Amino acid sequence: MLVIEDEPGIVDFVCRGLEGAGFGVASATDGIEGERLALSESFDVIVLDLMLPGRSGMEILAALRRAKPHLPVIVLTARGEVEDRVTGLDAGAGDYLVKPFSMAELAARVRAQLRAGTSTTTRLTGEGIEVDFLTRKVQRDGRPVALSSTEFDLLVLLLRHRGRVLSREHILGTVWGYKHDPGTNVVDVYIGYLRRKLARPEHPAPIFTVRRVGYRLGSAS
Repeated sequence: MLVIEDEPGIVDFVCRGLEGAGFGVASATDGIEGERLALSESFDVIVLDLMLPGRSGMEILAALRRAKPHLPVIVLTARGEVEDRVTGLDAGAGDYLVKPFSMAELAARVRAQLRAGTSTTTRLTGEGIEVDFLTRKVQRDGRPVALSSTEFDLLVLLLRHRGRVLSREHILGTVWGYKHDPGTNVVDVYIGYLRRKLARPEHPAPIFTVRRVGYRLGSAS
């Protein structure tokens, strides 16, 4: 993958972290070189800062959407307002991460983009739940559900695999970027958070425990 970022500390942090997660990483520290590499070489994912010298991230994103419309791009920026996020996603970014961020979160977002492949959908629905990737808002039965970033990523993983049982190890590695850790119960804790937030008096959350295996989002049967 290619990281286009002008702050040396962030470049070092991101490259070391992604390499530690098993990814091959190249980098560029200005917009002109970043655009040249992104257009001339083959990468599976681009991690792109918006504020760059020489050529802005939005200009690079526009060039990539023309030349490589299916190449996943994750935008990094210090700007966290919804309007900026929607602008970036509408311009063709696959995801949007606001600084400061954890390495585990970035690695999970990268894996999610690789799994999604060429999918360009901006919404995901199932079991009365609707996820909007542009605004990162969630509704159940038409009512808003406020989720943290980690809860959102966990819900998206379960919803993408609706009807399938996902092991705790798979969830832990995908959402948190951890390898097998029998001592942590973070998956169970966050499943509990999701269940409480998605539950309605007339409809419990459609997340089911499969004993000694993991969790499944879907119907009760």
